Amino acid sequence: MQVNEITFTLIQSSLHWEDKAANLQMFEQKIESISQKTEVVILPEMFSTGFTMNAAVLSETMDGPTVQWMKDISAKHKIILVGSLIIKENLWPAAGSNGNEAFFNRLIWMLPNGQYGFYDKRHLFGFAGEDQSYSPGNKRFIASVNGWKINLQVCYDLRFPVWSRQTRSNSNGDYTAEYDVLIYVANWPQRRNHAWKTLLQARAIENQSYVIGVNRIGEDGNGIAHNGDSMVVGPLGEVLYHKEKEEDVFTITLDKTKQLDVRNKFPFLKDGDGFAIY
Repeated sequence: MQVNEITFTLIQSSLHWEDKAANLQMFEQKIESISQKTEVVILPEMFSTGFTMNAAVLSETMDGPTVQWMKDISAKHKIILVGSLIIKENLWPAAGSNGNEAFFNRLIWMLPNGQYGFYDKRHLFGFAGEDQSYSPGNKRFIASVNGWKINLQVCYDLRFPVWSRQTRSNSNGDYTAEYDVLIYVANWPQRRNHAWKTLLQARAIENQSYVIGVNRIGEDGNGIAHNGDSMVVGPLGEVLYHKEKEEDVFTITLDKTKQLDVRNKFPFLKDGDGFAIY
């Protein structure tokens, strides 16, 4: 079913450092406070802990309490709930052993019926040692809602434009839009907020896509400050929403007809280069 409008709610918040119970309670209250009708609610990266390398202690399985919390909240409010958390997987288990543990910064797309999809962050932030604590993902995840295609990515992925580039071709070999909305959840530090804001607009312009970036505010347990700067950007790079420094719960409705007008008037995607990602 094709629907021309879709409504998102962005939650920009400070996080309680490595305190799952406090963060889940806080976000539950913020979601309860949403008075407008909304379809997709987006939380920051590692919303239950903050951006920590303490994966062995704070990780959960997909049967754990935070994923169950997402299921409960999504069902209760009849929303799609989006956010990343630390997930542990046992890979290649041998008989009589627990297998090899791997940790992922996993973005979950939770539906009201309890079904979900997920994306494991591909580009790990080596500058902070994320590549030493977590395993990278190896495939993109593009969700579908009422005819809208939504590409889900995490924080540092924003710096790598090939990973988000529109790639699907039609029968004539021309490039057409693979997705309509590109979402980044983040714990992006204040000291590099100019790059965050600039790259969100760049991803929107080059992909003729709506782009949503949801970041946190406040200081984390490592003393790193975050400015928020959550944004919604239109397919021409125009800023539709921007909030810095303050907590905010913001709801916005996006219109696909406006996006199609841009793509039809400026058919730049068809001139794109062919490439493959490995």
